[in-house]
Amino acid sequence: MSITRWSLVRFAHVLAAMGWVGGQLLFSSVVLPVLRDALGPRERTPLIRLAAMRFATIANLVLLPTLVVTGVALAWHRGVRFDTLTEPGYGRLLAIKLVLVVLSIALAAVHGVLATRKPRSARPLGVASLGTSITIVIFATALVP
Repeated sequence: MSITRWSLVRFAHVLAAMGWVGGQLLFSSVVLPVLRDALGPRERTPLIRLAAMRFATIANLVLLPTLVVTGVALAWHRGVRFDTLTEPGYGRLLAIKLVLVVLSIALAAVHGVLATRKPRSARPLGVASLGTSITIVIFATALVP
C-alpha cells in the first residue's frame, strides 16, 4: 500500500472533521462542565466566550474551509456529479451527508450568535449542532470505499 495524494487529501479531510466534531465534543463535555462547576457566572462567562471565540476562529478559518475543499476534491476524484446525488447507494448517502453538513454549520452559526445574547436559549442549538455533526460522521463511515 502506498500513500497517494488522494490518501493525503482524505487524511486532511478526516483530520479537519476530527477537529470540528472533536472540538464540539471536548468543549461541551469537558470544558463547559468544568467551568460551570469551578466558577461562578461572573468568572466563567468571559472564559467560555474566549474559548468559544478561539474555537470559532479555528473552525471558520481552518477546519470548515479544509472540509469543503477536500470534500469537493474527493467527490470530484470519485466522479461524483450533481445527478449522482439522487442515485441509490453512494450518491444518496453523500447527498444526506451534505444536507447534514449545511444543517450543522447553520445550527453552529445561529448558536454562536445566540450564545452571546441569550446563552441559555443557545444551548439546545449547540446540542443539535453536535448531534448533527456526530450523525455526519456516521454517514461518512458508510461512504468510505
